[in-house]
Amino acid sequence: MKKALLVVDYTVDFVAKDGALTCGQPGIDLETYITNLTETFINEEEFVVFPVDVHDIEDPYHPETKSFPPHNICGTAGRDLYGTVQDVYLKHKDNIHWMDKTRFSAFAGTNLELLLRARQITEIHIVGVCTDICILHTSVDAYNKGFDIVIHEKGVASFNQTGHEWALNHFENTLGAKVIR
Repeated sequence: MKKALLVVDYTVDFVAKDGALTCGQPGIDLETYITNLTETFINEEEFVVFPVDVHDIEDPYHPETKSFPPHNICGTAGRDLYGTVQDVYLKHKDNIHWMDKTRFSAFAGTNLELLLRARQITEIHIVGVCTDICILHTSVDAYNKGFDIVIHEKGVASFNQTGHEWALNHFENTLGAKVIR
């Protein structure tokens, strides 16, 4: 079975204590796990994708403009990957596919499904933030497209602990995902 790792939105704005839309310490605590998992997938020559949220400042047409403060603005340091995950990306750039995304789901408006199908990937491992927003929407789309989903509990976090716990339950009991605890 071919598999892929999606490292979703693990950026300074979503993770650092002073990030524009941070999940703070729960996100910071994922750093070592995500770094190690990414290196494992690279060493096993599996497909690694970094779907990363991108926005233009005060875009009046983007639905998030009304719901969230400005974050992951194109060309800002807030859009850099957080901590050692940035180091892994720079070290293995040739083995990691960077993907800009403008919606919660990494599938919406991107060629992610085409990339996965071209490589005959059937199993998607997902880590990053936020569990109950971008991880959730990406997982629902993956389910609807027929992919097997693996969520790494030690690799996901949110700024909403209730939402985080609800999403983990939803992955397992509704989407049939394997949740690695």
